[in-house]
Amino acid sequence: MEINDLTPAERRVWEAFPRGDGVDFRAAPEDSSVDGADWGPERTLRAEVLRAILLGACPPVQGRIPGLKIKGAKIVGKLDLRYAVIDHPIRMRDCWFERKPLVYGAQLRALVLGYSTLPGLTASTLRVEVVLRLSCCRIAGPVRLQGAKISGGLFLQGAVIGPTAGEEADEPPLQLNHIEVDTDIIANDLTVHGQLRLNGATVGGQIQLDRARLLAPGGIALHAENLTVGTDLRAHRLKARGMVNLTGSRIPGQAYLTRADLANPDGTALRASSCTIGELWLRRCDPVRGDVNLRRSTVDLLHVDPQAWPERIAIDGLTYRTLAPHLPAEQRLPALEREESGYLTYAYEQLAAAYRTAGDEAAARTVQLAKLRRHRHTLPRAARLWGLLQDVTVGYGFRPLRAAGWLTALLMTGSIAYGIDPPRALKAGEAPDFNAVFYTIDLMVPIVGFGQEGAFAPGGWHQWLSYLLIVTGWILATTTAAGVSRSLQRQ
Repeated sequence: MEINDLTPAERRVWEAFPRGDGVDFRAAPEDSSVDGADWGPERTLRAEVLRAILLGACPPVQGRIPGLKIKGAKIVGKLDLRYAVIDHPIRMRDCWFERKPLVYGAQLRALVLGYSTLPGLTASTLRVEVVLRLSCCRIAGPVRLQGAKISGGLFLQGAVIGPTAGEEADEPPLQLNHIEVDTDIIANDLTVHGQLRLNGATVGGQIQLDRARLLAPGGIALHAENLTVGTDLRAHRLKARGMVNLTGSRIPGQAYLTRADLANPDGTALRASSCTIGELWLRRCDPVRGDVNLRRSTVDLLHVDPQAWPERIAIDGLTYRTLAPHLPAEQRLPALEREESGYLTYAYEQLAAAYRTAGDEAAARTVQLAKLRRHRHTLPRAARLWGLLQDVTVGYGFRPLRAAGWLTALLMTGSIAYGIDPPRALKAGEAPDFNAVFYTIDLMVPIVGFGQEGAFAPGGWHQWLSYLLIVTGWILATTTAAGVSRSLQRQ
């Protein structure tokens, strides 16, 4: 391309590039690229001119570092940099693009398109040595960054990506699957009208999605299966309409979903099955609208408020070491009844183990008792009756003082009844002196004998009372023995 073919606006860029100087076409700092379609020729640049500049058409200037630095330009035509190797930084801020840039397979030093408006970006398998910055961009989509490798960071904060209202996307608007980022993905305040895809991505640092809005009602808002993060996934105040899918992900630090708003009413709102996560935070969240699936995941710290759980959860195989905040077991148990598979022994055992780790043995016993009570409803009728007796008498061994209470009540009843109207002696003159208390104990406790029961014979309604005391004593003794045996087995 000859320099004589350039427009005045293009000539400014041509002359500034070898020296690394910036060219600002904005009439005022507050100019928005959203209005770029109406800009005139004084700030219009042809994409083919920019391509020629980047590929070496401009003669270098001794002692200066070249670079494309433009603000507020209207880019017309197709900026085609496919497979190009460019050692100069590209900074095109507040620009409006007529057609989506093509940088498929290119190798760039740095690409900065902050605050620009684009119809899309095709950059699959792109290689960037320093940074890729799309902060506060307006991109109708799709943004294709599959398989890209970025040695620095990827910045998407404040960007709005996807079709405008009333339009539907033919493909996910933001495609970051299998991307490799050596440092961080910063996407705070990001808005995606459709799916954010991160399947198989590897991020050396953290992913920040604080206050992000992922809007794919009825679909998958965040598709991040087998995601690998070096530290944290932060999504404070995330708003997701559609499923958040983290299946198989590895997050050694925090998966931070505090105050998140997750909604997928007709399906699963959060799926984090088969994950390995250091800390999973669902703190101060509104109730999740949709199912939650945490099957087979391993979490060191599970921080979830009871009110955050939806009506149906799937926690079969979920393993966690500690549970926060520390609350009474009665507040945690209702969640276990929402398991979609029904009664799961493992879920109760896991909750009890978490309470033991926290040193709260009383809460652990409460969980174990709740487990046996729920298990009772799965048994045949006869077994349910026996379980009910164990529950009423000794709380399956977790409430041993109940037996003492029953024995005390029956002992007082028998002692008063037989003390007012003593039974007759079987052999007058040979019977020991009658003692109402020990006579009642003889009737109730089958393994203890004080010589009272065999020496006296009650009559009338006292005889029926003695039968009741004998039967009740055997039941208490048997259920107590069963409870003690169960307690010893646990220890």
